[in-house]
Amino acid sequence: MQRILGGNPLSIIFRLIVLSIIVGLVLTLLGLSPFDLVDNVRVAFLQLYHMGYGAVGWIVRYFLIGAVIVIPVWLIGRFWHLLSKGGDGKS
Repeated sequence: MQRILGGNPLSIIFRLIVLSIIVGLVLTLLGLSPFDLVDNVRVAFLQLYHMGYGAVGWIVRYFLIGAVIVIPVWLIGRFWHLLSKGGDGKS
């Protein structure tokens, strides 16, 4: 479980709780709520749906452009992490 989460599960849960509180505070200061964010995502998907197949091509195009950078960087990071830990996965 530690290898999947990247550390002690209790430590990870604590960090996620603290980070969630900080993000919640920042969003509140910006005048945003989770409901606003979910609604904005919903509206965005509805707009994409109404745009039709052109939107699908647009999304796939930008996904592929981004993936050319994101996927190799992520893979290098994971390999680097495993190699720096001696391949045993222990942090």
